[in-house]
Amino acid sequence: MERIPLAIVGCGGMGHRHLYGLAELHRAGLSRFDLVAACDPVTDNAESLAAQAEEHFGKRPAVVGRLDGLADHGVAAVDITTTPRYHHTLGVDAVQRGWHAMIEKPVGLTVRAANRIRAAAAGSGRVVSTAENYRRDPINRLAKALLEQGAIGDPRFMIHQTAGGGNLMTISVWRHQKDQSGVLLDVGVHFADIMEYFLGEATTVYAQTRLHEPTRYNPAAEGKEPTSNPAGVYGRWQKAMPAHFQATAEDAAYAVVTFKNGAVASYLEDHAAHGKGLWSRQIHGSSGSMDMPNDRTGRILTLYQGRDQVIDDQRILDLVPDFRLDEATAALFGGERLWRYDFPFEQTDRKLIAVEYADFAAGILGEHPVEVDIEQGTRSVALSYAMLESGALGRAVTLDEVLSEQVSAYQQEIDQGLGLL
Repeated sequence: MERIPLAIVGCGGMGHRHLYGLAELHRAGLSRFDLVAACDPVTDNAESLAAQAEEHFGKRPAVVGRLDGLADHGVAAVDITTTPRYHHTLGVDAVQRGWHAMIEKPVGLTVRAANRIRAAAAGSGRVVSTAENYRRDPINRLAKALLEQGAIGDPRFMIHQTAGGGNLMTISVWRHQKDQSGVLLDVGVHFADIMEYFLGEATTVYAQTRLHEPTRYNPAAEGKEPTSNPAGVYGRWQKAMPAHFQATAEDAAYAVVTFKNGAVASYLEDHAAHGKGLWSRQIHGSSGSMDMPNDRTGRILTLYQGRDQVIDDQRILDLVPDFRLDEATAALFGGERLWRYDFPFEQTDRKLIAVEYADFAAGILGEHPVEVDIEQGTRSVALSYAMLESGALGRAVTLDEVLSEQVSAYQQEIDQGLGLL
């Protein structure tokens, strides 16, 4: 089996999560990568990742501080898991060095930043993949198959609503800073991708946006249990973050999104909601509807056909006889035709990252194009920013306006700080 020398660039919380995903793929006997380097200017982070890599793979990757140092280790591909502010510079640099790149979402801190990567990748012959995991959830794969099979007819509208968080920190300080990737971008790109995965290309957005909680609190700094610590890997960094800080990025968006196929989405993403939390994702069509569970939970999808027929068990698979998960997903989750699964979040998280790696390797080796390429990753950034741009301008905006940078008033300050103006 052809092996691909890989470096993980950015060895903080997300870098460690990716390491665990790579190790999961390795244990399943499906990895085509050899991790040869851990790259981070913070040496302690790189050393931590390298030590854990040695435990998983039996070989310690080299520790380097900059991309320049990777040239000595035969790197052919990089996995960029830094904070979003550095994605475009590292992505462009990697492609120009002749390396393939998988870049964590959001693939760029702004649309202009993402477009710089698109331009560098165009005609380069290098694969640039966006590390988007939500659509790879087996339950979302099943939902997509049901839509394509016409189980609810022609999709007419989608409801996506999520609310919670109060005034607490979401994972880290930077996720509340406009110039580093506010939470509506950091989380919102997942939902942007999911909407286009299910309904096709979005065309227009009209939104109201708010910064409800300008002061955020971090319980971990006071020795309390972190309230937002996905996969349990961020705790040691959260303890060193301030107990409270000022947020500069909006934390809520209320929007209507239209799609090329005529469907409409009612979208609510509120990370400042107090009291009872909210989750709802439904798609209604010309002959039925689907009620979908939260991503990465493995809970059941409920299908409603006609007035009285409800399917919320294994019978749902009868509607999609050709539905099969890809080799990596089936191996990792335990079957080709799943309608539910039951793993702790930490396991689900690394399994989905493992699937990202499997897809990335297949793209590099020419077996098929990567599923979430730089084009789709950029669209998700643009759709998230379309809400913020609409909120700032007080009017509906088209996705084309945002993708082409004709509308960028909200992003202008960020682009200026990045040196992109």
